[in-house]
Amino acid sequence: MFVAVSTRNFSELSFEEACAQIIDLEFDRIELWLDDRGQQLKVADVAADTEAFVLRYREATRLSPGAITIAHDVSPDVIRGLAKAAKQLRITQITLPAAELGTPFNAEIERLRTLSGITAQDGVRTSIRTQRGTLTEDPHTAVELCQAVPGLGISLDPSHYLKTPSPDRAMDLVMPYTFHTHLRDSTADSLQVQVGLGELDYSRLISQLRRVSYTRALSIELLPDMLGDLQRPLELRKMRMLLESLL
Repeated sequence: MFVAVSTRNFSELSFEEACAQIIDLEFDRIELWLDDRGQQLKVADVAADTEAFVLRYREATRLSPGAITIAHDVSPDVIRGLAKAAKQLRITQITLPAAELGTPFNAEIERLRTLSGITAQDGVRTSIRTQRGTLTEDPHTAVELCQAVPGLGISLDPSHYLKTPSPDRAMDLVMPYTFHTHLRDSTADSLQVQVGLGELDYSRLISQLRRVSYTRALSIELLPDMLGDLQRPLELRKMRMLLESLL
């Protein structure tokens, strides 16, 4: 396992500015946050011209890219372009949002089969993130989706399971299907709190991941709109030091 950081942490900055901040904080691996509504990398732009994107990335930073997370649903044509861009940068992991609650289960299976099948052609794995308000807020449903879609995994955000009747049981269920993680300090009532004041047991979480031979990223993803007056660089440093102390 290794510690990484998402460019989402600096979503109000340009991609280049976000990378500069991340280097200053002494990270060496990043996760790319793609959002057509944001200030950084837009999904449509990356998919439409992968060569230009790869050139921009290499001119912007020497940080190692480990994963891509997409903020919203995308079409098969767009995911095809993103998978090619990922392959060029040797990224093997793309995270998609799960469908909203109320979406028919079979419709979600068909969507994920299509998108996962496309990325697999370029050797890129697809996973869906665990999130309240989506089908994956129930860990049993998240697992059932993975079982129904060959090659599909979970991007585990344990913050979203703290409000379930049994958070430990929820995470035990999804661990065997976990391809990626998104981490921040949280409580059952707040998705984000100051580092050190949360309820997540990161030592237990890492032990659970080790039991399923997880060797990939522990990706720090703070939520900028929930930071309030907290100093972002300080919070990111504290989170990095916490995770590194447990590895």
